Parts: sequence; C-alpha cells; structure tokens
Amino acid sequence: MAYTAIEKMRKKNEQIYGRDVGPMQPALSAGAAAGFDLKSAALRFLHERCEGLFFDRQIEEEEEQTGLYHGVSLAPDQIPYNMQMDINRLCLERELEKFLDSAATQDTYTVFYCFLEIFFGNYGKFKKRVELLSEYESNGSSLLMKHRDHYSHSVFVFALGLAIYETNDNFRRAFNSYYHFGQAEDRDQESPKAAHFFLEYWGMTALFHDIGYPFELTFEQVMAFFEAGDDDRGTNTPFIVYKNMRTMTELSPLAQECFEKMYGRNFSTIDELLAFDLTQKLGTSYGFSEEYLLKTLKRKPVMPESFCGYMDHAYFSSLLLYHMLETAMEINTAEGSRTRPHVFQPAHVDALGAILLHYDLYTYSIASGEDGTKPKFSMDMHPLAWLLLLCDELQCWDRTAYGRNSRKELHPMAVEFDFSENRLFARYLYDEKEQDKIDTYLWAYVAWKQNGRRGIRPKLKAYSEMANEEKSFVRNIEQLVDTAGIPITVVCDTAPVNRGIKHIYLSSSSFLHIHDFALALNARYAPTEDEDDVERSIMEKDFSALSLEYKLANINQVKSFSRYLNEIHCFYTDRQVDFDMLEEFTPEQIQRIAPLEYERWLREHQSMGWRSGDLYEYVPVPRDADESSFRAALREQTRCHKFVLDGELTKERILSHYQEHLPEYEKQIDSQPFNSMLKLMRKFDGVRIYQYYT
Repeated sequence: MAYTAIEKMRKKNEQIYGRDVGPMQPALSAGAAAGFDLKSAALRFLHERCEGLFFDRQIEEEEEQTGLYHGVSLAPDQIPYNMQMDINRLCLERELEKFLDSAATQDTYTVFYCFLEIFFGNYGKFKKRVELLSEYESNGSSLLMKHRDHYSHSVFVFALGLAIYETNDNFRRAFNSYYHFGQAEDRDQESPKAAHFFLEYWGMTALFHDIGYPFELTFEQVMAFFEAGDDDRGTNTPFIVYKNMRTMTELSPLAQECFEKMYGRNFSTIDELLAFDLTQKLGTSYGFSEEYLLKTLKRKPVMPESFCGYMDHAYFSSLLLYHMLETAMEINTAEGSRTRPHVFQPAHVDALGAILLHYDLYTYSIASGEDGTKPKFSMDMHPLAWLLLLCDELQCWDRTAYGRNSRKELHPMAVEFDFSENRLFARYLYDEKEQDKIDTYLWAYVAWKQNGRRGIRPKLKAYSEMANEEKSFVRNIEQLVDTAGIPITVVCDTAPVNRGIKHIYLSSSSFLHIHDFALALNARYAPTEDEDDVERSIMEKDFSALSLEYKLANINQVKSFSRYLNEIHCFYTDRQVDFDMLEEFTPEQIQRIAPLEYERWLREHQSMGWRSGDLYEYVPVPRDADESSFRAALREQTRCHKFVLDGELTKERILSHYQEHLPEYEKQIDSQPFNSMLKLMRKFDGVRIYQYYT
C-alpha cells in the first residue's frame, strides 16, 4: 500500500461514518506497476518504494492522544501530519509525471519546486539561484557557438537515477551497502529508509549538478566574441576569471564545527573539505594526493588556461549547492523542523563531491594517465558520483539547442528505455524529417571506409556516435564508468515529431516571475475591497501558510494561463511589445476563460485522488465547534468535493457540467478574480497581458 497515512484516514472515516467516504488511495500511473520504461520505473519508485516519506511517529501519537491534527492542507491543523507528508510525496509524483509526459520547461519548474519545498523547506529562499540557470540559458546562450539546455536536462537526469535505483539490483545493493542499509528484501521495512535516503541525496545531486552553469556561460560568451577555436582558448584570446572566491568557498562557523566533528580535523574552505573527502574515497585507486587535488581546485576559477581554456561549471555548482544547504539548515533550525536536517551530514558532502566530479575533474585531473592502467569508476567507489556520471551522459535527448552551431546539429528528440533484467537498452529517436542529413552522413561514412579510413571521419553529432560501427556513444560511457552491473545497448531510429505535448503558446516570461505570479493569484481571493491594500509581505505570508498541494494549485494555474489567454487572442510577457495592453478582461473573455479554469481544477483534483462527495456539508457539527472550520477540515480529511466529477473527464462532459450544474456563485469564483489579478500584477511588476487581433 503506497500511501499508508491516507489509507489510515480512510479507514478511520469508514469507522466513524459507517461507509467508505474517502480519502481514496491515489493511483499509480497507468501501466507503471510493471513497466520497465523510464516513466514507469521512476514513478513506481516514488509511489511504492518511498512509502512513509518524512513520517513522524511522535506527532502521530500526539494526534491520537489529543484528537487534534497538526497537518496543513488548505489551512493549518486540518489533517493528520503524516497524511500531509503523503500528499507532499504525491505532489512530487504527479509533477514528475507531467514533466515526463511533456518535457516542457514549465513542468520542469514544478519538479524543482516540489523537491525544494519537501527537502529544503522554502522554495522562495532558493528560487533565484535555481531559476537563474533557465533564464541565463534562454537569454544568453544564443550568443555561444555550442550550448544546449541544462534545466530540463537536470530533471531528466533525476528521473533516470530513480529508474535505475528502482530496476537495477546491482546498483541498489551497491548503494545500500555503501550507506550501511541492510540488504533487505525489496519491500520490507529497511527498503523505504534506503529509498528515502536515496531520493533526498540523489535529488540534490541530480537536480543541482548544473546550477553553476551561468559561471561557465559568462566565460564562454567572451570566448565566443573572439571566436576562439580549441587551439586559441586561454592562450591567444582574452578570457575572464573569478576573483574573491573566498566569499564562495569559505565555510561558515556552523559548517566548520559540523565537519570537524565528522572528520576529526578542521577545514576552512569547501575546497579543503572536498579535496580531503575525495582523496579518502578515490586517492588510493587513482594515485593522487590531497595536496594535488586541493591545488587543482584552487586553480579552477582563476586559471582556466590550466584546463585547456575551459571554466568548470561543476566546481561552481558544488559551491552553490553548499550555500543552499547552509540556508536550508538555518531555515530548518528557525522553524524547528523535525524531519529536515539542521546540520551537515556525510551524504551532503557526497552530493557536493559527486557534482564536482561530473564534468572534467574526474576525466582530466583524476582518471587520465598515459599508461591507461587506472581503474574504471565503479558504483561501489562513490554511488552518487557513478550514477551522475552515467545519467549525465545518457541524457542527450530532447534538449533545447541554444548555441549557433548547436541549433544546426542533429540531436535525438526522444528515447525509449528498457531497464529490465539489470540491463539498459536505449532506442534514441531522431526527427524523421532530418532523414536527408542522416542519408548524407551514411553515404559519406561508407565512402570514408572504402577509402581506407583516410582523412577526417564523417560526423553527425550524436547520431554518428550512436550509429557508427565503433559505437562511440556507448564506448565513451564504458570508458568513463564501469558498466558491468548495468550493460548498455544503444540503437537509433527516426520518428515523427510531436511538439503538441509541450503546449507551447505565444505567452512567455521570466521564470523568476512565476512564483510572484502565483502569490498574486492566491491573493486575488483576499477579503479586501481594493487590491492596492494587499501588501507583498501579506501575500507571501498567506502563500507560505498553504500546503504544498495548494501552492502548486496556484502555480499550475499560472502555467495554464498561456492556454487560457491563447483562447481569447491574448498573451503575457515581461517584455515591452507593440500591442495593446489588456486593462481588464471583458465579460465575454471571462466567460471563455472560466470553463477552462474549471477543467484544470477538475483534472488536478482527480489526479491528486479527490473524488465526488458532499458528506462535509451535512454531517452534524460537534458541540462547541466552529461550523465553517469543521466542514472545511472534514472536506480535506475525506478529500471529497461536491463539484469534483468521477470517471472519465472528457471536454464535452466538463463543459456540460459547468454550464448546467455548477451554481452561479461557483462560476464567479472562477471568473470574478481575474481582473483583480491584473491589478496585482501591475502593482508587483512582472508580466503584462496584451491582446492581438485576428
């Protein structure tokens, strides 16, 4: 049983009311129970292996003794605490499912949001650091010769790791052994603890392994300006370096104290800490000293000429994640969190070290050697680093090309994985409309072979590495990491493009505004006569008091706005454009938007396990209880709503129900606040809405 606290609430309600009134057990995505594809395996890991994530038995006992709940839903103290933890995990499962279905950038956003809320505690404290990567890539990378997306890429890497842990016995044993979890059967008590641990630290490793890319991109923009070739980098062209690094590398007093207790020696910088830790783990196998590695790390930001003229984003990613963790621990201490760490753990250092290794440090500064005798990186040496090295190479599909040359190259648009039998089979798919490029390459490759392989071997970026006889793509992975525990087979094929799954509309804005937009959407329900009276601090306080489920409800409404506006020939943007700004929605426009919002609300509730029911409206209210609060809490405890529809949700059925059965006051909930939202967005800056005419 995947969501045990939800099921416990269901049984309790059945005892009280004499029938099954909910909440219902959330369903696993269709086909995922036995599937060995990427989506099935990743979702099954979250749904089944992570049972009981962040449960607190002490709080549960307090609730049973007092009869008072401590979990947050639409308001505080409405549901059991562990039920809230179940719903939080369900949120992550559902948002990852959306991403794997669409690979859309906006669905990437909500996966990051869920993870940060669950494991770090407060998305707002980290949003600029995380979202800067997406903003920098979309706005600045077009100046470069080569560059592809790393924002959605990181979520794909995250999902790949979940799928491998779920399906590969060899990796799971290596990981559990490394972190001293018992080698229990898959579904007994030890398994969830290991899965929780893996989810937390693999999530940190995978999702944030590229957040330092803005440092590398800035460096590359200067190189691109001078059109530096491989032979000119750092020698014949100007380049930038990063000074005053002490502000980024210096450990806080709390961190120094933690690491001294952990390792028995004092460290003053992250460089010193990671040089020590990685030398302890890998130094003997690869023949390097702590002194050598520390000198190498210190040169990273200030001497790119020592690294063939490249700036290492992995180094900066590890520094940024350290500071995010430090901030999270301050938040957890201030809020008295009982589930998230208040001090650094050894696995935090492992995540930082894995990120540091994933770019060129391991390949060129640790594993390189003229005699070729150094061992391959195995999963039992450093499981998080091994998995990141592997998944980072595998994830080369569906990555937006930003660079001038990257946009012209042929890259896989999709992939079909089979993780069964502790193996990995990948069928990478290319756009069938690019068949002419493929045929040209294949003829050139045949001619090159017939000519005795003289001259430069023909290339077609990723396709040639996957399709050639040398199988360069797989061979490069096998040279990087030991794949004995997960043999890899790769083939490539062509297929038609389906861009509709990304739901791309004319609207666009900075991702730095989505959170602000969600605050405004939530504030539009505030009981005030004038939107000008709603202060930002109040908006933020009201929003932070919501559970993750209801925060996401606002955010997903933001994400849906581009679709709504498209229906009425409008769009939003954070840039100044030569169109008429929409001052307020007309009644006709609102009538077209409101049913769409009801459809989104229905589908979201059904996905999150809500069902049709009105028990909360008519059961007797206990003596001395506030009727409104009691009925609102009962609705959240049963996860039933009188306006939810069960069964298949077709557009025709939804529209019919909206028009014929939804009361007028409920329709106005979906329509009236839209103009309030426009005023709030003007006040708090961000996006503007414009209209075009057809």
